Amino acid sequence: MEFKDYYAVLGVDRKASQAAIKHAYRKLARKYHPDVSKEPDTESRFKQVAEAHEALIDPERRAAYDDLSRRHADAKARGQPFEPPPDWGDGFEFSGAGDPSYGGADHSDFFEGLFGRTGRPSRGRPRGGRATAAGARPLQGADHHARIEIALEDLFSGAGRTISLSHPEFDAQGHVSLRSRQLEVNIPAGLRPGQRMRLVGQGEPGEPGAAAGDLFLEIELKAHPRYRVDGADLWLDLLVAPWEAALGARVAVATPQGEVDLSVPAGSMPGRKLRLRGRGLPGTPPGDLYAHLRVVLPPADTDAARQAYAALARAFPTFQARPGKVA
Repeated sequence: MEFKDYYAVLGVDRKASQAAIKHAYRKLARKYHPDVSKEPDTESRFKQVAEAHEALIDPERRAAYDDLSRRHADAKARGQPFEPPPDWGDGFEFSGAGDPSYGGADHSDFFEGLFGRTGRPSRGRPRGGRATAAGARPLQGADHHARIEIALEDLFSGAGRTISLSHPEFDAQGHVSLRSRQLEVNIPAGLRPGQRMRLVGQGEPGEPGAAAGDLFLEIELKAHPRYRVDGADLWLDLLVAPWEAALGARVAVATPQGEVDLSVPAGSMPGRKLRLRGRGLPGTPPGDLYAHLRVVLPPADTDAARQAYAALARAFPTFQARPGKVA
């Protein structure tokens, strides 16, 4: 994944104030706005500027981005390419519960990889608590959100996990530091990628007499060596021998719920998909599992194997695998 230098996009120094970032954004937004600009690649440039502004104008996001930037600079100084770790956006805790309807709008994979599908921050608000001397109720703590990655198997069986979160905090002078904490989380079976878990009272502390905010955990899946996830469905590559595809066979297929026998119909061609109904992600209804057939040729590395291939060639003298010869 390509590292995005948001400071360079806005043309500001890495120590620029929030006011300077806002000023640079407004200037570039006017320059590249699709309704008025005659610059080339206007729409693409406008989206880049908007994304850079969204990443840097929020102090918490900026702190998380700066932390990643330092790691990128260290790798560059060593002459190494930027390779974000698999869980690079995992565990950053931000204010605001997030809004699922807002996520993903014109955001790059880089942005969502670091910040998740975040929405507008929700600040503390009166909810419960006793009235103050002035008659106003104390403010409840703001909700927080974070993204965590879990294993595919956890969606089937549920699991207890210890997660580590880092939340940017600011002192009276505006200096930022990352506060880390660990939480014990019970992940229920049946969650789907993109869903959120709500942990009551694990957000920002409220004012005296008011409740703490909640923590919303956005669920993402770790890459799996065998399965690919498509919505509620799972896909896997099923390797079969030529005679199994041609003559049909019963083959064992590993699923997250255990091994099952799958019938490969005679005459199956490479690329055919076979469905195991209800063997995808759990839910109501559950998803399906699709086996994508790949025919694997045995090596002709013995006399017997070469003779077998020669016999196959004699058995199909008119077979032509290619559409025609190249002139």
